[in-house]
Amino acid sequence: MRDTLEALEFSEILKRLAEKAQTPPGRALAMGLRPLPETEALFRHQLTEEALAYPLDLSGVGDLPALYEKAKKGERLSGAELLSAHRALSRAVALKAELLPLRNALSQVAERIGGHLAFLKRVPEALDVDGSVKDEASPRLKEIRGRLRPLRQEILNRLYEIMDRHREAVQERFITLRRERYVIPVKAGQQHQIPGLLLDESESGATLYLEPSRVVHLNNRLVQLRLEEEREVARILLALSRLLAEDKEVEATAQALALLDLAQAQAGLSRELGLTRPRFAPILSLKDAFHPLIENPVRNSLRLDGSTRLLLITGPNMGGKTAFLKTVGLAILMAQSGLFVAAREAWLPYVDRVYADIGDEQSIQESLSTFSSHLLRLKAMLQEATKESLLLIDELGSGTDPEEGAALAQAVLEALLKKGCYGLVTTHLSPLKAFAQRTLGVRNASFRFDLEHLRPTYELVLGVPGRSYALAIARRLELGEEILARAEALLPQGGRLESLLEELEREKLALMEEKRRLEALLEEAERKRAELEEEKARWEATRQDRLAALEEEVARALRKTEAELKALKEKAKSGAKRDALRELMELRARYQKPRPAPPPLAPGSWVEVPYGGKGRVVELRGEEALVQVGAVKLALRARELRPIPAASRSEHPEEPVPKTPAALRPKIEAKEVDLRGLTVEEALLEVEEALQEALALGLPSLRLLHGKGTGALRQAIREALKRNKRVRTFHDAPPHEGGHGVTVVEL
Repeated sequence: MRDTLEALEFSEILKRLAEKAQTPPGRALAMGLRPLPETEALFRHQLTEEALAYPLDLSGVGDLPALYEKAKKGERLSGAELLSAHRALSRAVALKAELLPLRNALSQVAERIGGHLAFLKRVPEALDVDGSVKDEASPRLKEIRGRLRPLRQEILNRLYEIMDRHREAVQERFITLRRERYVIPVKAGQQHQIPGLLLDESESGATLYLEPSRVVHLNNRLVQLRLEEEREVARILLALSRLLAEDKEVEATAQALALLDLAQAQAGLSRELGLTRPRFAPILSLKDAFHPLIENPVRNSLRLDGSTRLLLITGPNMGGKTAFLKTVGLAILMAQSGLFVAAREAWLPYVDRVYADIGDEQSIQESLSTFSSHLLRLKAMLQEATKESLLLIDELGSGTDPEEGAALAQAVLEALLKKGCYGLVTTHLSPLKAFAQRTLGVRNASFRFDLEHLRPTYELVLGVPGRSYALAIARRLELGEEILARAEALLPQGGRLESLLEELEREKLALMEEKRRLEALLEEAERKRAELEEEKARWEATRQDRLAALEEEVARALRKTEAELKALKEKAKSGAKRDALRELMELRARYQKPRPAPPPLAPGSWVEVPYGGKGRVVELRGEEALVQVGAVKLALRARELRPIPAASRSEHPEEPVPKTPAALRPKIEAKEVDLRGLTVEEALLEVEEALQEALALGLPSLRLLHGKGTGALRQAIREALKRNKRVRTFHDAPPHEGGHGVTVVEL
């Protein structure tokens, strides 16, 4: 049986995936991807989702597994290869530190990365950025190179000296290497002037490369030191290679890097193709599914569940039936391989196997026809498939006599229904349409055909069997009514089935169009609801920000006021009480709520005066008003007067002046101010206001209740009264009225 993965073109998906990988191990892992256990597939889905939100960069990591395997075999890595392994492990360790704080699936993979402290520390000590071994890699190498440099310089100096002495014999004044020995260019025929060994000549023969005798022994020493250097360098590189091979954490790190690379590749493929994360469930439901390898594909939806396990798809050739089978099969394979799927929404069963009988396959070796090949694949399905399997069968019953093919196909469908497996089946056989219509567990479906333009639309219509469209296409091409009428008469049902299908298709399409319209309206309503929710959240956030700013502003003002009050208290303690009180009054005035503007008054208007009573305005004097209250005229502040509306005045006409004027005057009695519990500053403010009010009311005296206590408050108040010009005198109250706890002020 042909491989299902090949039939569904799963390898093409893997090629696209491998192109997104950034490392050779990641590409190898992508190309080898196959269906996984359910828990591992779910983990890969989570990795892909997180990689979409958190892009990973693994460029420059290289092929760490290949280098590790080479080192494990005992081979000596070059300096460049060791640097490549160092870069890979350094990037892995940095990636681990970056991903661990995320505490997600990516961090779980990153936890598998090792520390590699010994290798990461030793390589920079021994190798330069170009992969060459540093002098400091070992004391022996440093000692050898320390001898090489002066020896090389001594050879060069001697050669330049020889060339300067024999200018007529030297072709050009430069030094080169032949057979790893320093030589000078000498003119042909002049070599006898300079004793030495002839090591080479130019192609023209005009120049001879001579090693003068004076430097032969020096060159010998140089060659010997170079050999020692090479041996030491080889020893250092081999030691570094062994250090890599002995690091047991490298294998786990390489696997983690490959998996992270695969995750970012899957995220890249999902982003490019518009794939969606699938969910595993005991149903097969795809919304707006499409073939991921077809350019500008048409999207279709389907649902198979406990009540409907088989979908029978009919319709014209080249209408999209086979492509849809591959779409569903790829969705299952991709989901179970840890990939996202080509659909807007996908709920898929976790099947134990996908069986695919798609396309023609003949066996020349076994002399099997196309029909026989189909039968062998159907036989394997019937024998091996379980309730948890998915069957994709293309052109069931084709390749033989239609009547026998239909009978055989129906028998196969009945057997599959008994097994309870999921299946999608395409066919052209009309008897199977009637079978699906009357059989529980099987549902008809078809692909639309545009008769006007004579082309398929690739749109799947569920619940409606497909038509062949042969007569409809012939009529569209004006084949001839007589021929068409005769053809319809020759049909077993006289063309009635085709007419019924046509009418049913029209009704179905109308319902689908209405459904699309309603879904669009619902989507618009949801969009507007989301916009309103967003606007509400934005308004609430703005409100909270403004409240927070206001609270901060109030807090700053309070802190400033408290600081000023503290400073005033300190000033009062130091003795400057008069200045402190004045500044306190100014501070209070600054932070007091602004009082409303005085009401519009005019002479003759009726007003309510403070402390009760009504009166008529006699005269306005700037901010003051002279008010007639009964027989008494009072000078009051205009802002303290409240105008009385005309309606209220009509209910309370002006009363005649009584015979006893004293009865209409305000009560003249001492006002008592309770100062107990206040600080000195607060008490002095209250006393100042009480004196002003008492004078405005014409009170002769004022009682200040300060209590006895330590006497500090009493003393501070009396000091302030001594300096107040509105106070005539003050004294203690009688013993039965408070004694030393009350100060009576005469105004």
